[in-house]
Amino acid sequence: MKRTSIAASLVLAFVLTLVAAACSSNDEMAAPDVTVAAAAYAEERGLAIDAGSPLPEAPAGEGSDLDSATSTAADVSIALVADVGRDLIYRAEMTVAVTDVAQASAEARGIVAALGGYLYGEQSAGGASPTTLLTFKVLPGDFEDALTRFAELGEVRVQNVTTEDVTERVVDLQSRIKTAETSVARLRDLLESATDLEDVALLESQLLDRETTLETLRGQLRTVQDQVALATIVLNLTEALSSPQVRLEVTAYAGHDSGTSCPEAGSLRVDEGSDVTLCFDVVNTGDAPLTGLEVTDTVLDLDLTDLVVVYGDPAAVLEPGQDLMLAAEIVADRDLRTRTEVTATPVDQDGDPVSGRTTDSTVTFAVDTVDPGGLPGFGDGLSASWSMLRTVGGAIAVSAGWLLPLAWIFVLVGAVLWWRRRRSRRDGFTDGAPLDGAA
Repeated sequence: MKRTSIAASLVLAFVLTLVAAACSSNDEMAAPDVTVAAAAYAEERGLAIDAGSPLPEAPAGEGSDLDSATSTAADVSIALVADVGRDLIYRAEMTVAVTDVAQASAEARGIVAALGGYLYGEQSAGGASPTTLLTFKVLPGDFEDALTRFAELGEVRVQNVTTEDVTERVVDLQSRIKTAETSVARLRDLLESATDLEDVALLESQLLDRETTLETLRGQLRTVQDQVALATIVLNLTEALSSPQVRLEVTAYAGHDSGTSCPEAGSLRVDEGSDVTLCFDVVNTGDAPLTGLEVTDTVLDLDLTDLVVVYGDPAAVLEPGQDLMLAAEIVADRDLRTRTEVTATPVDQDGDPVSGRTTDSTVTFAVDTVDPGGLPGFGDGLSASWSMLRTVGGAIAVSAGWLLPLAWIFVLVGAVLWWRRRRSRRDGFTDGAPLDGAA
């Protein structure tokens, strides 16, 4: 009898395991359907359902579509159909440029403290461009107010606000938690009545798995509920006027028209002696106004006074995002490789130079020339002769360099030839001379 009881208990535990798995796999679809069915049932009968209240039972013979299993699940999920609305997670990221990062950081802390929020995290960096990254938690009702006050600290550079609806996720987690709690309670009851060691070991293993799953689900629900309860604002404070930058773009086109056709794109190839217009586009790509603009080219020996102003005013303040177009009219009598540099001084809102900060940009550009053709002139002949002389001289130098390491061979051969010739002469003289003084 005892073995029959234990077997029945194990069968029941196995059935509960299957039910829990089925509920977990279908929660995302089942939970919203139960909520809708419960709301429709209450509306049909004119019933008011408060958050957390149990689902009213249907009169006998009515509501047959809401069976007992649906009613049990509705008891869990009906708490989410509350008068307060949906479960939303608010998050914002802001970058604000301020004149004093430390002071602005203190003001931001004060703003959050006045709203009843708190500082969740902080990262600060000093140096020439100090920054502070603050993470705040505030009540959802104070979310927009906090953003408005943070925007008043300085100039808003970046602002991203997101709202995530997690109502169905909360419903899903609560439903799964309820199912897991039921499974854990049943397994505990079975464990108390079990006497066989093998059955106890099996039930304890099943219970441990269910309890682990239950705690994991509870932790996930707490995390989501904490995110819903408090909005998150990540505030990045940077120093204003800390990133001055100027960009120079150089283009060219054939002809002279005082820069009217500026700008043009790409490199340029023209006939020798052609008119060429160079375009210099100066753009303020930084966060500070620029003044004291200077444009020079060491190859063309040009400065700002030699350039034509197409639009803009080189003497005026160049605000962030604005550009200035200048032009230079030249004659391309040879291949050119220009090197143009632009320098400027950043200033603050009062027009005073920012201490210790300058900005510059250097760009090179190529203008290729080709021979236009026709009969050669005196200059062409002279140039060709010089070119030929350079070629011949180079050939001689190469030959000399090749023969110089072999010079000892020629010296040795010459010495041998000279010795043999001298010996031949000496031998011939000896053969033809009188012997013993005979005449």
